[in-house]
Amino acid sequence: MVSRITADDLRRLIDDESSFALIDTRLPDNFEAWHIEGALNFPYKPGDTVTKDELYDRLGVTTDDHIITICAKGISSDHFADALTDLGYEDVSLVEGGMKAWSAVYDTVTIPTDSAKVTVIQVQRRAKGCLSYLIIARHTGTAAVVDATRHTAEFISLAERHGVEITDVFDTHVHADHLSGGRALADAVGATYHLGERATDRGVTYDYDALGRNEVVTVGDVPIKAVAVPGHTSEMVNYLVDDVAVCSGDTVFTNSVGRTELQFGDADAADGARLLYQSLHGTLLAEPDDVLVLPGHFPLEADGSSPSATPGEPIFTDIHTLRTTLSLLALPEAEFVERITATLPEKPLNYETVIAINTGVRDLTDDQEATELELGPNNCAAEQVS
Repeated sequence: MVSRITADDLRRLIDDESSFALIDTRLPDNFEAWHIEGALNFPYKPGDTVTKDELYDRLGVTTDDHIITICAKGISSDHFADALTDLGYEDVSLVEGGMKAWSAVYDTVTIPTDSAKVTVIQVQRRAKGCLSYLIIARHTGTAAVVDATRHTAEFISLAERHGVEITDVFDTHVHADHLSGGRALADAVGATYHLGERATDRGVTYDYDALGRNEVVTVGDVPIKAVAVPGHTSEMVNYLVDDVAVCSGDTVFTNSVGRTELQFGDADAADGARLLYQSLHGTLLAEPDDVLVLPGHFPLEADGSSPSATPGEPIFTDIHTLRTTLSLLALPEAEFVERITATLPEKPLNYETVIAINTGVRDLTDDQEATELELGPNNCAAEQVS
């Protein structure tokens, strides 16, 4: 009999380094574009025939192995799991909801800060590499969320577990690689939704609180300052939290900087790169050495691997480390611009549609469309530097 497990159960098995074979039954193109690290591909649709010899020859699995099946939504993998039990495989599990459910798996970790007033919880979306933040004002029971993803229930539940009220929701910019949950979260909890004042230049159609350069929003007794850092996008804002940490969005990551052509276009990517250079050196890197840098993403490959980050552990750096170890930041401006525009990485899937939805120009059809639009890992870094 097939046992059914959740995507969170699968995450725990992976983290515990349990022994199993994860078999993904999607078509090869879909599998290669995005899958869980270590998964094996065996395309299957209901009614296909399969033999033990074929499974062993192609995948190396036997009837003694614990086999877990997964597909896009848990349909073809369900039939495949039944076919395996019919062949005599006794230890077979099915991931309910498939990769759709996997895309909604989150880890939460606390970022260590020196502030006596604030607790920062990093919310990691494991399948996309998206990083969001719950910023808690310890003395007042209030909180803010930065760069919420579309699974708003995750943030509401997290706030409830910590016994705090979300009063403010911030987006660093109009995202291109995933659907923002900022507006929906703010509406759900009755919070104020903030963007940088230049978001109108991006064609944003909905109402928001427009934050000017260096404007401060106080959440409880915690100041959050909007720091204008155009480059990745023209309206990009970073948020300096209590002078101890900065939510950097896609301006800079732990091992790279943001790409610049998603808004500016391939032809004008150099213009964005010059803006980014000036923002990095004139603004962000002017912060004190010990200010923590909390990026908006961690690097994630199509094969599910994360070469320079460990999901479930805090992902951050600080100004000193960036300044002294990230080679891109040591380059003169002309070389920096040439370096990050010389070979543009593959664009995020469906990014133009994602931008249209995030600006309010286009409505999202339903949850199924959201899942399809967000397939694949984030791809907002100019390059990955080891």
